[in-house]
Amino acid sequence: MVDGRDNCPTKQDVVDGIECFLELYKQIIAEKSFKGYDVKLLTESIKFVDADPSGWSVWEFTADETWCNINGVLHGGAYALIFDMCTALTMQTVSKAGYWDFLGGVSRTLNISYLKGIPLGTKVCIRCQVEQHGRTMALLSGYFESLDGKTKYATVEHHKVHVPSIPEYAARLEAMKNVRRRERLKL
Repeated sequence: MVDGRDNCPTKQDVVDGIECFLELYKQIIAEKSFKGYDVKLLTESIKFVDADPSGWSVWEFTADETWCNINGVLHGGAYALIFDMCTALTMQTVSKAGYWDFLGGVSRTLNISYLKGIPLGTKVCIRCQVEQHGRTMALLSGYFESLDGKTKYATVEHHKVHVPSIPEYAARLEAMKNVRRRERLKL
């Protein structure tokens, strides 16, 4: 139950869910001394902007040298990683304990249409949407666009398959979200 209503998270609940996920991810990175290639992305390069219980999220990203190719544009593999993580985190807008919780899914397909190169130093907006979700499958979409919304750089269609999350991480995430909810509601 969220805010006294069954299965009706508020906008603040889903914003808190994504923020808690990012905070927990940083904790796990430190605990495990994890050095995977998504570390910089999730700890430095993307900025969470907003989310909504209807299933969308918004992010900002600046194409620095880490993510660009020798031609000075965002590398195709970087698009894939960024889309993969931002859409996966958008599942927090519909997740609940035991349902698409802490990274409780893996990519089945990630179909990207590259429309225009993102030049080195360019700041972009990443918009993601949960199109459909069920017990075992989910479909997400997203796109990179200029901050003024006039240029679309790439689109993605992301199919995910549910897998059990690591129980310890899922429990920690739920506990963090519950603490924030209680603090917000002053219970």
